[in-house]
Amino acid sequence: MGKRKKSSRKPAPARIKVPLDTSFTCLFCHHEKSVTVRIDRKEGMAQLVCRVCDQRYQSKVNHLTEPIDIYSEWIDAADEAQKMGSTSAVRRPAASSSRPTPRAPSADDESD
Repeated sequence: MGKRKKSSRKPAPARIKVPLDTSFTCLFCHHEKSVTVRIDRKEGMAQLVCRVCDQRYQSKVNHLTEPIDIYSEWIDAADEAQKMGSTSAVRRPAASSSRPTPRAPSADDESD
């Protein structure tokens, strides 16, 4: 005996692939869509450039890297540089104790 035929189903609509952004907001000058990313897959390098303030960043890429990945790396690198710069600029004084420091005897104190 034969199988029953299923009712015909319409094929599901093709998923629309939303393109990712390729221009971003600059971290330094805050201009919208002024940062562009160029990826050279043959050389394995990506370059990020702000057209307004001429900020630049370079990174290594692989075959899966997208422009948003380079922008995210740039944000992380800028945060790390800011963190390193702020910790080295503000130095804490050496730890001190609650006892007063002993005074060195001067020439006036020894005149007995």
